Amino acid sequence: MSNKQKETIYDIAAKAGASASTVSAALNGTWKKRRISQKTAERIIKIAREQGYTTNNQARALRTSRSGLVALLVPEYNRFFSNIAQTFSQEVRARNLCPVIISTERDPEEERHVVSDLTNWQIDSVFFVGSVAPDDLSRQCQDAAIPHVFLDQPCALAPSVVTDNRAGARMLTEQILASLTPQSGEGLRDQIYFLGGDRTLPSTYNRIEGFSDAMRAQDVALHASQIIAETYNKDAATRAIESLYEELGGLPRGLFINSDSVFEGTMRFVAGLPEAELRACAFGCFDYEPFGQLLRFPVHMVRQRHRTLVERAFWLLENNSPPVLEQVVPELYPAEF
Repeated sequence: MSNKQKETIYDIAAKAGASASTVSAALNGTWKKRRISQKTAERIIKIAREQGYTTNNQARALRTSRSGLVALLVPEYNRFFSNIAQTFSQEVRARNLCPVIISTERDPEEERHVVSDLTNWQIDSVFFVGSVAPDDLSRQCQDAAIPHVFLDQPCALAPSVVTDNRAGARMLTEQILASLTPQSGEGLRDQIYFLGGDRTLPSTYNRIEGFSDAMRAQDVALHASQIIAETYNKDAATRAIESLYEELGGLPRGLFINSDSVFEGTMRFVAGLPEAELRACAFGCFDYEPFGQLLRFPVHMVRQRHRTLVERAFWLLENNSPPVLEQVVPELYPAEF
C-alpha cells in the first residue's frame, strides 16, 4: 500500500504557481466568474489530474450546496444527439464537474419526473435538448432555483440556442432542386416530398418553412400532400416511404428527409430498389450521416454544428443570460456525383 499523502489544493497551488483560491475556482468551474484566463484554468486542471487530485463532491455539496453534477436531457441517442452528449461531457469535465446524461424519449411526463429527481440530487444546472414542453420545464427549474438552458428547442422563459432550421432547410431544398433529373411527365412522381419529423415542434415547423421558401422562390408547385411530417420514428418512416412509393408507383422526383432517424427508416425500404430508380430521385437529408457517402446514389446533407451549439449554451448559462434565442447556421454537404 502506498504511503504517499493525498495531494491538497495547496500542493496544486504550489505546483501551478497560483493562489489556493485561484486553484479552487479552476477546479470548481467558477474560474470565468473570477476572470481567470482559460489557459490558467486548463493548466491547473491538468496539474491536478496528473497529481491524482480529486474533489470530494459530497463534502463540496455540504459546504456549498453544489453537487458538482451537470445534467443533459436528450430525447434519444441518434447521431446528432449523441454528438451533443459527447461534446457536453467534454465541456463539463473541462470544468472539473461530473456530467449526467439522461434520455427522456420525447415523453413530457418523463421529462418532469427526471427534473424532480435531479432537484433531489442538488443538480448544479440542467441542459435540455429537444424538449417537448420547454416552458413547463423552465418553470419547474425556476421553482427549484436550478440554472438551465435549452438546445435545439426554443424556450420563452430561458436562454436557448438552436440550429437555424429554416435557413438550413432552404439551402438543402435548393440543392435538391438543382439536382433534379429531367421531368418524366408522370404527374405526382414529378413532385418533391418532405418526409419525417413532427410538424408541431419548432425544428420541423421551421424546416417545412425553409423547404416551402425554396420551392416558392423557384415557382415549384407545392401541395399539402407533399409534406409528410407526423413523427421522427424510424419504423414510421419506413412505412411512410413504402406507402408513398405504392401511391406514386415509384419514387418521387425529389425527397427531403428530415433527420437521421428518418433517413435510417427510409433507407430500409429504398436500399432494395434498382440503382437506376434511386439515381432518378434527388435525395437530401437534414442531418449528417457519414455512411451516406457509401450509398449507391448521391445524398445531399445538412450538418448541424453540435459543438458550437453546446459551447454557446455554456456561455449563455455561465453569463446568466436572460431569455434569448440564438441561432446557429448549419453546414451544407452537397453530394458528389
